[in-house]
Amino acid sequence: MNAQQTAPMADAAWLEQLAAIVRQAGDVVMSVYATDFAVRGKDDASPVTEADERAEAVIVAGLQQNWPGIPVVAEEAVAAGSVPELGERFWLVDPLDGTKEFIGRNGEFTVNVALIERGVPVLGVVLAPALGPRGQLYAGALGHGAWMEADDGRRTIACRRVPAEGLTVVASRSHGDAAALEAFLAGRRVASTTNAGSSLKLCLVARGAADLYPRLGRTMEWDIAAGHAVLAAAGGYVCDLQGAPLRYGKPGLDNPHFVASGLAD
Repeated sequence: MNAQQTAPMADAAWLEQLAAIVRQAGDVVMSVYATDFAVRGKDDASPVTEADERAEAVIVAGLQQNWPGIPVVAEEAVAAGSVPELGERFWLVDPLDGTKEFIGRNGEFTVNVALIERGVPVLGVVLAPALGPRGQLYAGALGHGAWMEADDGRRTIACRRVPAEGLTVVASRSHGDAAALEAFLAGRRVASTTNAGSSLKLCLVARGAADLYPRLGRTMEWDIAAGHAVLAAAGGYVCDLQGAPLRYGKPGLDNPHFVASGLAD
């Protein structure tokens, strides 16, 4: 497909192309995961590995080949000082979300790519390459639904209504603030709380395995855009603590505290 497409919104064909690119990046990530890789620190003290850099190179090359002319905002490039001028449409790339999970080898890390249209994530793919022989891939396009692909094949996913027994809440495994979470949930009927790494938390809500993901800490746009796109395609939403929809292309590319939700009860 020629990238000079001018359609106002991406479609399901774009999603299949993007999923193939993300799969390629996932193979690169797993090739590094199998080695005794080195860990370095970035200027903001966050860890980075060869997997982050090599996967980003694969993704950026694939996006530029298929959709030249759409700017790409990629985490490691931004860390190196390369931030393109943003228009109404741009890509957000996090080649390895959950680097701490990658380093800890618990499998809960993801490759993430999203397309932003006028501040809204309209298409996204999230791949957890270490979860199962084929990994777990989540994909969604606004208006076209969402799906999950794992060892048992591909299936449509959608958010669920909150069960009568209460919310299943998912929280960050590596960046949690237990006191803030407890205060936020006060007065809500909570059936259980679980932890997960990386953007998988958004995908758990999208597939109906959880109902609420409050993030009461700092994140960058590329951390959550792909998961947000999948969740939105599955019928959920992400808003700030005042209830306003979370938007992208903000100055500094950082997010306020937010809540990701499935269907209301």
